[in-house]
Amino acid sequence: MKVKKQKRHRKTVRFFSVCFGFRQPFKVLCDGTFVHHLLVNNITPADTALSNCLCAPIKLFTTRCILAELKTLGASYSHSFQAANKLTTARCDHEKRKGADACILDVIGQNNPEHFFVATQHVDLRSKLQEVHGVPLIFALRNALFLEPPSSFQRQFVKASEEKRLHMTEKDHKLLERKTRGLLENEDVAQSNDVEGLESLDPGLQAHNTRKHSTGKELGVKDRVQFKRKKAKVNSLSPHPFRLSLLLRFTSCNSGDTELSVYGEIY
Repeated sequence: MKVKKQKRHRKTVRFFSVCFGFRQPFKVLCDGTFVHHLLVNNITPADTALSNCLCAPIKLFTTRCILAELKTLGASYSHSFQAANKLTTARCDHEKRKGADACILDVIGQNNPEHFFVATQHVDLRSKLQEVHGVPLIFALRNALFLEPPSSFQRQFVKASEEKRLHMTEKDHKLLERKTRGLLENEDVAQSNDVEGLESLDPGLQAHNTRKHSTGKELGVKDRVQFKRKKAKVNSLSPHPFRLSLLLRFTSCNSGDTELSVYGEIY
């Protein structure tokens, strides 16, 4: 498989996996025309070829109506009938046998609940299934398998679903406003109850958001810290500066009747 083709197939598989919930192993519903084309063009084994096409493990399915139609086609389709008979039979709930196309449309329904990939060579059937959201289509061209990209209808359906999911309706918007208003009212009531409870315990107490902080003067705290300057202690035995100056003036301790003490006192 070429690189560009493989990238396209992976992109398509990712689209259906993300938007419609397809999961591995993928289920592929094959009709008689597709099985016959695989055998004629020697695209075998079929499960390996389809697994390479989808880049993922797969399981092959068919229906009782498809098998019955192949059986009625005669000997030219006997090998195709035998090959299709080996596939897993998907349940179709209609009582009477239908044609292969009608049976596939009935199994797929309106939204493809079983998440089938439909493999068919019928162009008309593929055109009808393109108008059903969530139905990936596989067809063969000579000895190559192709996965059709999503149709414009399927892309538009996904876009509309995404917009509907992102945007609220008017009813949802009113409901959201009503719930928001109720939550705000309950919060206001709870706050008022808390304030009343505090006042009932002690009238002097107030709620935290209405509490007035006391100033420094009310607490008796001065604006500036005042320090008391310590006074130098004067030793009674130490000489006074004036007395010391007298002592320095008189150098003679024994002059006449005047006598100086060591501290400069006159006797």
